[in-house]
Parts: sequence; C-alpha cells; structure tokens
Amino acid sequence: MSETKKARVAKPNSAKKQGRLYVKAVFTGFKRGLRNQHENTALLKIDGVNTLPETGYYLGKRCCYVYKAKRKTACPNHEKASRIRVIWGKVTRPHGNSGGVRAKFRKNLPPKAMGRRIRVMLYPSRI
Repeated sequence: MSETKKARVAKPNSAKKQGRLYVKAVFTGFKRGLRNQHENTALLKIDGVNTLPETGYYLGKRCCYVYKAKRKTACPNHEKASRIRVIWGKVTRPHGNSGGVRAKFRKNLPPKAMGRRIRVMLYPSRI
C-alpha cells in the first residue's frame, strides 16, 4: 500500500510566491459635465470600495496603467528591451457616493484604456 501512494516531498529551494502589492481598479471614464469632458482627470472604480468613507484610505496612493506597445524600448535596470509601458498617476479625491475616485496621471490615459485594469498601489502609506 505504501508503494501505491507517493509521498509529497517539498522542494528545498522553491521560492514562495508573493502576493499582490496593489488593489485592482477599473478606469471608468474621464471627469465630465453634461457637454464637456476633462481628460486630465480619470475616474476609477476600486474593487471592494462601495461607499464614500471607504475611499479615504486610497487618497494619495499611486496608481498605474500597464499596457503593451508595438515597439520594444529600453527599460531602466533591465538588460532586455520590453514592450511593456506604464503610465503613473495618483488618486486625488473621491468621486460620488459609491466608492469612485478621481486620479491624475502624468500623461492623460488613452481612451482605449476605458474599462481596462488599473493598479492602485498600497503606497505611500499615511498611517
């Protein structure tokens, strides 16, 4: 019976997988009025945030939009060129009563990013 069951042996040098250091969010659109749209302010919906008081924790946090471009470019601190690009921003204030937030990015987000994933980092800490 011991021959049929194989003992599970842990690999001695297996690296433990690390967890996410960011919270998932969705880029829902730009700040706008009835007729005018302001592309310099993006609206984000953060997963698990559904009320206005819950947004307070995320104010001032860094956020980024990660995407793939057509051409490879050199990346700092990397040996190979990569297609992956990042646009960095910061959560500035709440938007509405349902847990939405406003964010400003260094470059305005492209319209094709609407509905796509944004990473809201858990730094800088205000605690």
